[in-house]
Amino acid sequence: MGLFDFVGDIGKKIFSKEEEASAAVTNHINEDNPGVADMAVKVEKGVAKISGVASSADALEKAVLMAGNIIGISNVNIDDVTVKNGESLAGDDEFYVIQKGDTLWKIAEKHYGNGSKYTAIVAVNKEVIKDADKIFPGQKIRLPKSL
Repeated sequence: MGLFDFVGDIGKKIFSKEEEASAAVTNHINEDNPGVADMAVKVEKGVAKISGVASSADALEKAVLMAGNIIGISNVNIDDVTVKNGESLAGDDEFYVIQKGDTLWKIAEKHYGNGSKYTAIVAVNKEVIKDADKIFPGQKIRLPKSL
């Protein structure tokens, strides 16, 4: 399935030493598990390798973003994840990297022609965006192609 790149030095800090990383990232994803059964994460040298069974491609993409938006994670590998219905990734949504000066309103205005649709971006990214006012440059989110 593949390897996803992230900016390793930005995001949420949830571990201090690599020895703590695997358990910390696994627990972080399980707190708001988007639908990956038997999910586990092994972190080595900045690569988070997720394993488990995803209920959908949507659930897997959310887990990838949850892991990748953590300080210390520069890549997310999903080769050991099975998607239940055989769906492939990159369905109806696209990944977007937040730039300096971005707001969710501006992103919605640019992509959908209506800034008030930022609430749909928050809804699709509820596991990654806990507060619509707290996004940061380099953070990766999902943008629905159609609203």
